Amino acid sequence: MNGLFRRYLVVVVRFLPFALAFLRDRRRFVLFGSRRQVPDEKHRQRAEQIRDTMLELGPAFIKVGQVLSTRPDIVPPVYADVFGTLQDEVPEGAGGDPKHVVAEELGDELDQSTLEPVAGGSLAYVYTVDYRGERIALKVRRPELKPVITRDLRVVRGLIPLIRPFATERQQYSIENAADDFEDIILNELDFDREATIMADIRENFDDDERVVIPAIYEDLCSERVLAMEYLTGRKITDDSAFDDVDVTPHEMATRIINVYLEMGLVDGVFHADPHPGNLGVTDDGRLLLFDFGMSERLPPTVQDDIIALYRALVRRDVDDLVDALIALDVLEPHVNRAEVGRVLELVIENLEGRSEITWRLIITELTTNLRAFPFRIPPDVMLLIRVGTVGEGVCRQLDPEFDFLAAVRSFLVEQGLIESEFDAIIEETWTDVRRSLPALARVPSRFERTLSRLERGELVVRTDSVDGRGTGEQNLGYAVVAGALIVAAAVLTFHDRPYEIPALAGAASFLLVYLINIES
Repeated sequence: MNGLFRRYLVVVVRFLPFALAFLRDRRRFVLFGSRRQVPDEKHRQRAEQIRDTMLELGPAFIKVGQVLSTRPDIVPPVYADVFGTLQDEVPEGAGGDPKHVVAEELGDELDQSTLEPVAGGSLAYVYTVDYRGERIALKVRRPELKPVITRDLRVVRGLIPLIRPFATERQQYSIENAADDFEDIILNELDFDREATIMADIRENFDDDERVVIPAIYEDLCSERVLAMEYLTGRKITDDSAFDDVDVTPHEMATRIINVYLEMGLVDGVFHADPHPGNLGVTDDGRLLLFDFGMSERLPPTVQDDIIALYRALVRRDVDDLVDALIALDVLEPHVNRAEVGRVLELVIENLEGRSEITWRLIITELTTNLRAFPFRIPPDVMLLIRVGTVGEGVCRQLDPEFDFLAAVRSFLVEQGLIESEFDAIIEETWTDVRRSLPALARVPSRFERTLSRLERGELVVRTDSVDGRGTGEQNLGYAVVAGALIVAAAVLTFHDRPYEIPALAGAASFLLVYLINIES
């Protein structure tokens, strides 16, 4: 307990200057005074200082910063951008020497003398080692790391009550769930058994796909602390020489990345959620190589359907469906004021339509910025999807600066039959309008038949009053009116199974002929 309390004090002291700075933004003298106007550059400098503090505090806070980089419901965009640079930072020596873990878990299975380091991260190192005559890769969790992470997560949870009183109503809604979200995501990354299972499932889903390659798993060597896999190499996808001597262009690879990730998430329901350049490679035969499945997720079919519904609503600019999708995804509370949210979303759509270029990041920024008047949060599964879109779009733009991310997404969804093409959407909307009109259309034939019967019996009289009072020739106008009405009726009756439009057209022709004869005479 003393260790936990000391750690709590250390963290509070390290973040206290930033807390005071944020309080001064709201009131110049902390307890009183006017609000300060802080330029974006100042916020960026402050965000960089917080990022450096997170690095110094160790792996748990690095992961918290990474999660916050995709939580626009908690932090402003400038802070999210800076925290996103934590992705490739590695604290040297954090958590001890991972070779001790290899010795404890696989001492009798492997020749320790052949162990060589390849890469390092905030939670684990990657080694290669000889195993039964071949070279394999080991992802090894840093020793004694889980107790450190668990302790720091308790510290983070203890900070929530201190932060909540100073947060806006919108932020409070998200902060209440933040500690649980952090814990779920970070502890999942520490469980290499879970990662091995997800990695094997994704590999099986793409087993016959020549576009992508995923390392095989050595199940007998895997444990909660060690992940043993096939050792595959590739060129880092953003290297200048990545596409030399391969039969694929950067644009084609960008399209492939989008299609593969959409297939993982929206078709298979299990996806790799960390597509930054360090986790993507190009093999010598031009295939997409995926690394590091620690940040990954399974999506229930209902969430997949809700994501597709969200995109469909955006494409159609259907505000009501957009609100429904956001509520279904738990982004908005069910009892939110739908009318007010609808007006805000209409503004979002108008703002997007006025832009010369629309990106995934811009859509997310517009949505989260304009929804700040309402309590909303980004659930973990939705947060990872946002991360995939944001990071993936960045990689695709690095490969091809002119790459249209949203067009590629739409093309995939149409090809998979998940949303309609523009033409199909128009047809569906027209058919919906027709279905709504069917009750009225069904009553038209009987009414038209009664009207014809009255005409035959001479009971229907069309009267027109002369403007000049003489009445000369104004009777002819009645024939023209009836002819026009019958033509409209014929157009409507074409939707009916029986050919009622034929007598309507015949009647229209008769009245039109009488009108023309009288005009000539």
